[in-house]
Amino acid sequence: MQPGPVFGNMDKFVGLGVFVDTYPNEEKQQEAQKRRYSPGVQRVFPYISAMVNNGSLSYDHERDGRPTELGGCTAIVRNLHYDTFLVIRYVKRHLTIMMDIDGKHEWRDCIEVPGVRLPRGYYFGTSSITGDLSDNHDVISLKLFELTVERTPEEEKLHRDVFLPSVDNMKLPEMTVPLPPLSGLALFLIVFFSLVFSVFAIVIGIILYNKWQEQSRKRFY
Repeated sequence: MQPGPVFGNMDKFVGLGVFVDTYPNEEKQQEAQKRRYSPGVQRVFPYISAMVNNGSLSYDHERDGRPTELGGCTAIVRNLHYDTFLVIRYVKRHLTIMMDIDGKHEWRDCIEVPGVRLPRGYYFGTSSITGDLSDNHDVISLKLFELTVERTPEEEKLHRDVFLPSVDNMKLPEMTVPLPPLSGLALFLIVFFSLVFSVFAIVIGIILYNKWQEQSRKRFY
């Protein structure tokens, strides 16, 4: 993990991000412009959201991650006198996020996304960042469990063949690798063969033109 602007982690990360956002940047900007969301699209903060990234997407802070959000829910986790819990479950390409924030030891659904493909060999981590509005949140514990799942040979092969995070029916931009600069020799050869081809084309054109003129004179006589 590398430090960065996405809740303390780097932008254009590779993997799954689950964010607990406590400040509505987009809503405050809308209010400053005297504009309001319709009730159907307005989100109430604090807000939990999820994002899958293959290293090509930037998290849009100005819009609170809305363009790349897989799903989300409101989670009122401020100033509570009991512990709150978040569970992230990933089984057979199915991502489920639930929360217990009412002190009743009952899970509530938050996010459910099928078709999530995550490679093996990744790491778990937590990070945070403080903006203009400061908050204090403590991570008391982080518990990890390996779930026993029965897979067919075909499912096992498909699971092994995942090399970059992705989501079915969601087009993620391909990672572009910059081409290395041309060496002096390669540049010389490209220019040289381009000139040779140009001269060859001109010579062929002159020959064809002379033949056409000759045939025209014969038809005239």
